[in-house]
Amino acid sequence: DQAPYKNVVVTELGLDDQGQKMSKSKGNVFDPWKAFDTIGADGLRWFIYTVNPPWYTKRFSLESMQEWQRRVMGTLWNVYSFFVLYANIDGFDPKDADIPAYERPLIDRWLLAKLNNTIKEVRAGLDVFNSMTATRAIDEFVDELSNWYVRRNRRRFWKGAMDADKAAAYLTLYETLVTLTKLMAPFTPFVSEE
Repeated sequence: DQAPYKNVVVTELGLDDQGQKMSKSKGNVFDPWKAFDTIGADGLRWFIYTVNPPWYTKRFSLESMQEWQRRVMGTLWNVYSFFVLYANIDGFDPKDADIPAYERPLIDRWLLAKLNNTIKEVRAGLDVFNSMTATRAIDEFVDELSNWYVRRNRRRFWKGAMDADKAAAYLTLYETLVTLTKLMAPFTPFVSEE
């Protein structure tokens, strides 16, 4: 008798890149297929979730969609590529690394603490159907992951033989990428699956 879902979230009115209401008669309707071909379905989803709260009007412009997509998914893909490249060179297998978080260097513990805080923020946003809060927390974390953690730890990945410090760096980045992928799955299922 009652629908299984009690809450439904919809987006507000869509505007063109000039801020005008989209209308077929005006010829300013946004073509989602162009966005799918350029940034993919996940890029369009990410834009809709992140640009502003769902109940606000949205300006649809391919350029701003590309910027949001590059900012998070492009950066995250670069971090993933960095990890894969060096993990393959060193033959790193996360099953072989068993270093508790409390024994890792401070920078690794910092990243894991930031990750856990991001999980908390994403859950809090999703619990009240505020996708923007959730996606912006991910956006901020991806920026810190790339521009703070990876940038400051490159030498740990580049140094010669595998030691406890290098294994801790790999393990921390691996755990972070796996968890981040799970966090992004509701918003970007195709990229997350890949």
